[in-house]
Amino acid sequence: MNGRQLITDTQNTWCPGCGNFSIQHTLKNVLADREREGQSLDNVVLVSGIGCHAKIADYLNINSFYSLHGRTIPVATGLKLANPGLTVICCAGDGDCYAEGLDHLIFAAKRNIDLTVIVHNNRVYGLTTGQYTPTSPRGFKGKSTPLGTREDPFNPLELMLASGATYVARGYSKKMDLLRRLIREGVGHKGFAFIDVLQICATFFPAADYYSPRVYDLEGHDPADFEAACAKAREWDYNGDAPIALGTFYRKTAPVFGGNVAGRKMSAGDREQAVREVLEKRT
Repeated sequence: MNGRQLITDTQNTWCPGCGNFSIQHTLKNVLADREREGQSLDNVVLVSGIGCHAKIADYLNINSFYSLHGRTIPVATGLKLANPGLTVICCAGDGDCYAEGLDHLIFAAKRNIDLTVIVHNNRVYGLTTGQYTPTSPRGFKGKSTPLGTREDPFNPLELMLASGATYVARGYSKKMDLLRRLIREGVGHKGFAFIDVLQICATFFPAADYYSPRVYDLEGHDPADFEAACAKAREWDYNGDAPIALGTFYRKTAPVFGGNVAGRKMSAGDREQAVREVLEKRT
């Protein structure tokens, strides 16, 4: 049987050449794979933030929620706690997730909440026309730093490893086959899955000529080795000319937060009734 039409008819307003197209179609392919395997897409929810990336919620035909800037993870956490049977995916930008939303990202990793966070990391505030973000390279010249930023970027992979994320990966918007594998792994992972996607911003940071000669696929790396994962994550610090590893840096199994928060298991009916009672008290 044919699956649902996953790309909506909404007019797409991303710039030609934007890396968001690669992420959108890769996620679409992963969802289509799940549907072919018999998993209902009605149980999938996509939460997006504020920024160019957030339009993905308009362009994919699945349940979705637009959150406030930096607040994808709190919304996703609430969805997962209210209904642990959902598959909850966050799409966030680097400014969205690494600036306004950084505290939420760290604590979701620390708690090992069963979410998949895909960061569209174009290393610039594209929607507001070119300001620097926490991952912009030193010297980046944009609307807010015409003489070049004097800050070094932070390394989100290193941060997530230190925070307790149980799945840590990095992809690239020009390597869709690898990205498809990483997103599929992340969505299937039981626990907090973090995927940093180096994404081309064709208008304000067209960095393909920088990334493409430097990226390489992790081979022979054991993702169960935490120390090796940290060393690989530090190899490139989002600055300079070092090689840029792509792939699964770290993966482990650990108890997830939320399945039994109240100390007792609830049926789907009991959970729905509890939610209704809360909503009725608020009206």
